[in-house]
Formats: sequence, structure tokens, C-alpha cells
Amino acid sequence: MSMIKKKAHRDELIGLQILHGLVFRHHSRRRLHRLLPLFSAVSGCLLLLFAVVLFLSPPVSDQTAHRRLTLSTSFKNKAGIHINAERENVFRVPRSGGIIDDRVVWTSNQSNFFFGCSNASEKFRQMSTEPRRYLLIATSGGLNQQRTGIVDAVVSAYILNATLVVPKLDQKSFWKDASNFSEIFNVEWFIKYLARDVRIVPQLPETAGKVITTRAPRKCNKKCYETRILPIYHRKRVCACLFLHFTSLDCVNAECFLVFGLHQVQAVQLTKFDYRLSNRLDMDLQKLRCRVNYHALRFTAPILDMGVKLSQRMRMKMKTNHYVALHLRFEPDMLAFSGCYYGGGVKEMKELGAIRKRWKTLHTKNPEKERRHGKCPLTPEEVGLMLRALGYGNDVHIYVASGEVYGGEETLAPLKALFPNIHTKETLATKEELAQFQPYSSRMAALDFVVCDESDVFVANNNGNMAKILAGKRRYSGHKPTIRPNAKKLYRLFNDRHNMTWHDFASQIRAFQVGFMGEPNEVKPGRGEFHEHPLPCICQRRGPRNEEDGSNEANDEDEEQDLSETEYAEEDRVVPSSNRRDSSVLRSDRQPELDDMLSD
Repeated sequence: MSMIKKKAHRDELIGLQILHGLVFRHHSRRRLHRLLPLFSAVSGCLLLLFAVVLFLSPPVSDQTAHRRLTLSTSFKNKAGIHINAERENVFRVPRSGGIIDDRVVWTSNQSNFFFGCSNASEKFRQMSTEPRRYLLIATSGGLNQQRTGIVDAVVSAYILNATLVVPKLDQKSFWKDASNFSEIFNVEWFIKYLARDVRIVPQLPETAGKVITTRAPRKCNKKCYETRILPIYHRKRVCACLFLHFTSLDCVNAECFLVFGLHQVQAVQLTKFDYRLSNRLDMDLQKLRCRVNYHALRFTAPILDMGVKLSQRMRMKMKTNHYVALHLRFEPDMLAFSGCYYGGGVKEMKELGAIRKRWKTLHTKNPEKERRHGKCPLTPEEVGLMLRALGYGNDVHIYVASGEVYGGEETLAPLKALFPNIHTKETLATKEELAQFQPYSSRMAALDFVVCDESDVFVANNNGNMAKILAGKRRYSGHKPTIRPNAKKLYRLFNDRHNMTWHDFASQIRAFQVGFMGEPNEVKPGRGEFHEHPLPCICQRRGPRNEEDGSNEANDEDEEQDLSETEYAEEDRVVPSSNRRDSSVLRSDRQPELDDMLSD
């Protein structure tokens, strides 16, 4: 009986324990349900705080592409929350120029070892001009294209032993600039400086007789001028003159008849004189080119004074007195002529297509192919990214030499975001100061030329005439930093930039720009266009002064280009039958040429 009671009591205890366990578990679950909302709220706050920190924090180190973050909590080893957050390194442009030495971005470390040397050698023949032989030149294109023609005109006159008449500037091209030579260049200085090399006169004497007009072949060398232009001076042509006393058989500038005589040609005019002289000439002829370009061609006092003022005002903007000059060349006509596409959709294609119709001889281009081959100007944003990667911070002041930028402020906005301190001649000078230059595009271009030449760093966003002439002049002046984008290599880099870190992007920019920074020896002797690489006129200091160039070892990509492919269309004039004997057809082809106005 007692055993039965004990068993019953034990069963009761077990039942009570089970009941107590059930009650306790019920209360525990209720507590857990109460805590879960609080725990969820705390976790949400932590996640939100973490997201804010990620957004506000600076870029992650360039060496780490990804970081994994794991947060874990558990409840009695049964319930758990694992939060995994993967943070990717985003392409983010820094405000500063990085760790690059400030001296590197503003000067060339080899500039002290090179200098311009254009004096004639002892073998160079002094001026030996035929007394009645005159050469007239009609230049073509914009200011800097005409400058190349003027330089080559002096050399051509020397080859022909002719007196050079001060060149006539192009007043009928795209710019419609009525300026003459003496309104842009100091004509007295020009004549005086070259007096030992070539005789130059302001205008053709009235006694010179009739002028024979012709056109020299492109890239005509010394032998070409001697065999194809010089014989024109030796021709005898029949002329009819009427004299009352028959004291002379020389023809005069009048309509006459009855008496026939032989008259030797005295004056020849070469039209569209741009790139009519070979890129490769004898050393002394190349040095003559340098004397003309870098010494004899001096702007008039008003242009020079205003240009220097603008340069000084740029230096005052920055504590270090440094500034960058950028020839942006992103005008609508330039983009239309290049055949490139910049993502503006149908609107861009229609607008640029309409401008492109001006030049009938331009063939249709593949925009992607042109950009892939490095023939398209960089966008303002791409120029800004390149400069930042090369070490220029957002505190740098930039002078922009440019006309109307396609897309206006919207196009310039990314560049201004990277470099807020953007200036132009219009922002640096008053309207009153620019009034005497404003109506003349060549004089305004001359101001840009001076400011760019005076800059610590010059950036050319194209390979046109202004870029080439300034690059050559800056090399001649001690290799002042001159940056030309290696557009062919940078093309893919700009497209893929969002798939890499800034550190990788900047490193590749600097690697691709080697050989495109205006340093010595960027091309081998005989390579490259002479006005951009005047190697015969650059000497290297190697102990005792000598005038031999160093060995050039950098890139060979800049072969001599046929610039006739980048000229504007102009139909050849039909010579009237009565005057056809006075004109020499020196070209076998009759294809219309392109006037390279865009290269300025």
C-alpha cells in the first residue's frame, strides 16, 4: 500500500515538474517575443549607421579592391543573424594632385641641359639676291597656318635668290580677317633681323612688271624649287608695247601693241602658300627657318603688351605664380571637321552634320574608328582627368584659349568641377582693353598665342598648327613642359575608368604620356613635323658648348603627315585662255585642296 502511495506521489511530482516547465517555457517565449522588436530596431540602427559611414568615408586604399564585413549575434546558440557587407572601391577623383613632386609638374628636369641654337654656320652663303627677281607669297588659313607659310617663304626666297615682298595675309578665308602683315607682326623688325639672309621689301616696286601667279607643289624641297620655280624667272615671253620714241623694249603696265619684244619675268607669286616647303632640308636651311620663326616674327607692340599683361594677371591668381594654358579646341567646326561623335544623340549628329556640309570633299568617317586611332579631341572632362592624373590639383589656375565651346557651359561643367579656376582673355581683361582686338580673329588668336607661350605648362588638345608651333617654340626655349594627349592610348582608358581604381587609372595615364610631355629626345632625328620638333636648332650642353643634337630615343609615332588631307575645300581657279601662258600648272592632279583653317 505504501508503495502505491509513493508511486502516486512521484507521478504527481513529475506532473508538477512538467507543468512548471511548460509554464516557464511559455513565459520565456513571451519574453523573447518582447525582446525581438527591440533587437531588430537596434540592428536596423546599426545597419543605417554603417551605411552612413560608408557614404561619408574617403575612398578605400588603392591596394584593396574589396573588403568583407561580418556582424553576427546569436541567442542561446540557436538563433543567429549574419550581416555581410561588401564594400567596393569606387573610381573617385581626388581633389589634390597626389604625391607627385610639385617641381615635376611645373618644370622639365632636363631643361637646363638644352638651348636653342639657330646661328648660321660658316658654310652658309650670305644673301646673294638677283637685283630684278621678286617673290610674292599669298598665305592661307588662320594665323598660325599663315605663320608657317611666312617662315617657309623666307627660306624659299633664299633658295631662289629672290627679293621677298612682305607676305600678303589671307583675308578671305573662314575668319574674314582684314588684318595685314604690319598690323599683326612688327614688319620693321622682320626686315631688319633677316637682312643678312634675305632681302625683304614692304611692297613690289612699280617697275617690276607683270606678276606670274602659280602654286608650288606640296612639300617641295630645294631641288624642287630650283627645277620647277626658278625656271619661271628665266622665261622670255612676248609682249606687245607701243612707244612713241621706241627707246626701250621693256614692257610697261599698260595695254599696248604694234611693237613686239622679249621680256624676262621679274616677279612670281605663289598662292595658297602653306606647307609648300619640305619638312626635311639642309641643316642651315632648317636653322634659317628657326631664325624666322623664333626671332624675326615678333608681334606688334599692342598685341605683345596686352598678351604679357594677361600672362601677368594669370600669375597673380596663384600663390606659386604658376599657371597652365590649355588650347581646348572644342568648337563646333572642329568637331564637325573631325567627324567624331561625343554622345549628343540625334541633335549632335544633325548640328555637326550641317556644319560638315561646308566642305564638299570631306569623305564620311567612322566616328568610333577615328576616336580609336586617336584623331578626336578629348572632351573637356577627359582633359581635366588627364591633368589631375598628371599631378595638377584643383587649386591650379588654367587659361583656356578657345573659341565657342560646343555645348557651352554644360560641356565645360565637368572641367570646371575638377578645376574651378578657369580663365579666358575675356575674364582677365576689360571690354575696353580688348576693343582694339575684338573685331579681328587673328589678333585675338595672337593674344592667346602670347599667353600660352608665357605659361609654365601648355596643353594642346589637338595636333594643329598652333599646337605644333608653340610646341616647337617651347622646345627651342629650353623644353618648357608641353603636354599633348596620347589620344590613341588614352581612348580605352577613359572608356574603362569606372572599372578600375583611381590609383590604377592615374598610373596608366602617366605611363601613356611618356613621350608626349615636351621632354627632349621624344622623337628620333628626321622624324616628326619640323615646326613641332625643330631638332636641328636645339643643342645640348655637354661640358664645352657644342651644337650637336643628342640621340633621340622616345616614340616614333609622329611620322611626317600629309597635311593636305586636313585642308578645306577650294576649287582651283580657271585661268582665262588669254592668260594661260602666264601660269604654270605645277600639279598633275586636279583634285580640290582643303584649306587647313581648323588646324589653328
